[in-house]
Amino acid sequence: MMLAPLYTADEMRAAEQGHEVDAMMERAGRAVADAILRRYPEARRVAAVCGKGANGGDGRIALRILAEAGRATEEKPDGADVVIDALFGTGFRGAPREDAAREIEGINSAGAPVVAVDLPSGVDASTGEIAGAVVTADVTVTMHGPKVGLAVAPGRFHAGQIEVADIGLEPSETEHRLVTAEILRHVPRRRPQDTKYTAGAVLVVGGSPGMTGAVCLAAEAAFRADAGYVAVATPAASLPVVEARLLEAVKAPLQRVDELAQRASALAIGPGLGRGEEERALVRRLLAELDVPAVVDADALFELEPGDWSAPRVLTPHAGELGRLLGEESDWVGAHRLEAVRRAAERFRCVVLLKGADTLVAAPGEGVLVSAPGTPALATAGTGDVLTGIVAAFLAKGMDARLAAAAAAFAHGRAAELAPHQVGLVASDVIAALPQALS
Repeated sequence: MMLAPLYTADEMRAAEQGHEVDAMMERAGRAVADAILRRYPEARRVAAVCGKGANGGDGRIALRILAEAGRATEEKPDGADVVIDALFGTGFRGAPREDAAREIEGINSAGAPVVAVDLPSGVDASTGEIAGAVVTADVTVTMHGPKVGLAVAPGRFHAGQIEVADIGLEPSETEHRLVTAEILRHVPRRRPQDTKYTAGAVLVVGGSPGMTGAVCLAAEAAFRADAGYVAVATPAASLPVVEARLLEAVKAPLQRVDELAQRASALAIGPGLGRGEEERALVRRLLAELDVPAVVDADALFELEPGDWSAPRVLTPHAGELGRLLGEESDWVGAHRLEAVRRAAERFRCVVLLKGADTLVAAPGEGVLVSAPGTPALATAGTGDVLTGIVAAFLAKGMDARLAAAAAAFAHGRAAELAPHQVGLVASDVIAALPQALS
């Protein structure tokens, strides 16, 4: 399965329709109890903080099963070896009331591992947003399938390890989807009849003086993502540095960008380009005139306005860049990632990839694709340029823009996981691991 379901609260309610509530709760409570017995076999005292709804019912059933297994159980977290968070379920939205916030604080301060039922209390299941107090869980046992709020930040950072419990429901279609490793099988491979151009020809535009590393990383990543041909158009002052750094790519000054574009089947514009009026005018012109797919990153996103573009465009901002495109602060984007990326896709009428531990890919009128592999080690300079090169390579191979962006995000994260060291990882390490990630 290339794209796996991610459920909103409404989609879970629809999936539960026609099923016996008591039977679902019994399965849910047993799944929580089983997870605790398996993960914390030495725990003798287990507490559950239970709400009034079905989530609280799941927690109480878990306590009953744990008591039958010989564990001491109670509903106060103080002194417990494990705490079950069964306060709020998928229907929760907004900020917890004051009394609930105190209970959440009690869970977090108990000094014991926390196992959340379905999702950490305080997380919006449908968006991952957090409006107030929130539980930080070590493990989340979620029912039937992962929720959007477990995959999208900031909610994902409170979920810990996620277990999916079968409670007897049939799989169903969801608006938003989780990208799986299967997507890499859909990246076109070189065929016996391919030439270097038909295998994917990428033109990278950028690399102002002092920023040549960005364009070099993007070009190298495009090659390692299996493009057959890569050309770089860079300011004349940068050309000697790029010539010395890049071996396989064709290099030329920016004045020859139109000539190089004639061979390209995809464009990557922005890495290290600069933000002056000439550079912004170049971005506008190339996006308006070139009838090939393009990935737009870094400096090319600066003061970008929607255009009547004749070919697919993929914007790849981080939270700060997306905030500027939307007229919002980066903190707002971080708190409302799903809403932000969807707003940007609708405003620019193209694919938007919002970078982060949960990379989100949105397209007009489509659900969001969430790509979640990777490692905190990716938080280092240059990895965004690597992602740009991968997206460009996949576009050059003829992939649909939305799937190319999602596949590139997955390959990028997988390569980082496969890199030989995580401490001190640099962008070049990710490039070196790309062939293994794609194989």
